[in-house]
Amino acid sequence: MSARRLVGLETEYGIIRPSMPKANATVLSAQIVDAYAQLVRQGRIHLGAARWDYSDESPLQDARGYRVSRENAHPTQLTDVEPSVGEQRVWDAESVALDAGDARIGQTIYQEQDSNEVVMNMVLGNGARFYVDHAHPEYSSPEVTTPRAAVLWDQAGDEVMRQAAEQVRLLGGGELLLYKNNTDNKAVSYGAHENYLVPRAVEFSSIVAGLTPFFVSRQIFCGSGRVGRGQLGQDPHFQISQRADFFEAEVGLETTVNRPIINTRDEPHASWEKYRRLHVIIGDANLGQVSTLLRVGTTNLVLELIETGNAPVLELDDPVAALQQISHDTGLRATVRLRDGRLMTAIDIQHEYLNAAEAYCAQHLVTDADTTEILTRWRRTLELLASDPAAAASTVDWIAKHQLMTSFAQRHQVGFDDARIALMDLQWADLRQDKGLYYRLAARGRMETLFSAEQIAHAVTSPPEDTRAYFRGMVLQRYPENVIAANWDAMSFSLPGARKLRRVPMPDPLASNRAELGALFDAELEISEFIGELAKHQSVG
Repeated sequence: MSARRLVGLETEYGIIRPSMPKANATVLSAQIVDAYAQLVRQGRIHLGAARWDYSDESPLQDARGYRVSRENAHPTQLTDVEPSVGEQRVWDAESVALDAGDARIGQTIYQEQDSNEVVMNMVLGNGARFYVDHAHPEYSSPEVTTPRAAVLWDQAGDEVMRQAAEQVRLLGGGELLLYKNNTDNKAVSYGAHENYLVPRAVEFSSIVAGLTPFFVSRQIFCGSGRVGRGQLGQDPHFQISQRADFFEAEVGLETTVNRPIINTRDEPHASWEKYRRLHVIIGDANLGQVSTLLRVGTTNLVLELIETGNAPVLELDDPVAALQQISHDTGLRATVRLRDGRLMTAIDIQHEYLNAAEAYCAQHLVTDADTTEILTRWRRTLELLASDPAAAASTVDWIAKHQLMTSFAQRHQVGFDDARIALMDLQWADLRQDKGLYYRLAARGRMETLFSAEQIAHAVTSPPEDTRAYFRGMVLQRYPENVIAANWDAMSFSLPGARKLRRVPMPDPLASNRAELGALFDAELEISEFIGELAKHQSVG
């Protein structure tokens, strides 16, 4: 058992233009992504970028053993086509390569400097994806293998957003404000998704049984806090999670309607026979670095418990109701009913998982630094939440936020229905570091951080070195003009003198890392030589 596992985080950001509060959010999101593409073109940031290749997308495959037809799918589930402000288009590099297409029809972002086409979907030189997802700009982090790395490259996404917004302003597009939150309190919720690599041999029913009580209760240390209850926020009370009130089902394929606690999308972005990608949609977007660390690290450990048959046997009587009941109780005393009749608090449930993880690690002498840190922080956090929740404010987002708002309300003798409290809720998530309330607390040393600004800046321009994200990011930095398209599973190249594109598959997320390919990049070969040597390496591997 270990807290290490292949993980990727996805964050959709709220976006508004203050001078035009009713501006189309999709158009604003496209401006953000296109502005970052222009930074790449201008060479003002040390990054490559390429088109997204939709060839390997399969969003309608359900882990329960069937495939939803496109006719029956909700439009928001069709993520295998490129978003467009106007006419919908598909960029499919595989079809170009396999159908004897002419490589010249493909253009890299570098070749479009005189084009009026808006870039809405791109892969970055740090291995991440940056694109328009419905009405939001979304940053999908590169694959990483440790909880701390997940935090670091998630924080890099916030910086990418800030740089893009500044570029929009410099180009005369006015001010765009970005928010790392999950709802506009007008019935709209947007996601902060997590993706975990799990063995396909593990029965999906075991994953559902083991994770449901854990996901329902983990919000007590990784919720972001929200003013308002109900999807419209009509009840002006504070709650722990921004997402809880938007979930309506226990298990399902959807992500934007009838949201389930356990999502069943079976789209591994890896070798289908070997892996499953667990797509988690129930988390909040965290600004706090420790909240993100615990969100990822504890989930990694619980997945290990499930895979080894050591997960606690807990079955909630009504998981959706329990999710919302826990979220609405900032006193952390609410009990939820299990099907065996027991009543447990969220802290009780989390202790069951923690005790099981500690016992397994002790029995099997698991002492790596990542696991030790997560277990230590998990226990310390639960102890504080049980005895003195206020003392956890520096590491738990919702508590810090609640304290700030409560202090304001008491000082001004107002309730949580005051418009200024609602404004604070929004301003907490503001990505501007001189305006966002989270960042102002962090600047005063009131929020524990794990990484410096310099480390985050490095992650903006550099891929992780121990996954295939290294290959994806490095080829975009070294050979940007030759990379036609990319996705999580493959990259397509245009080679000098070659009519067809050369597609390089990457089915193993843990391969194509620096240990395997670092020397090849260090050789600084021409692109044709590089691809030739890469082919030799892959044939040997």
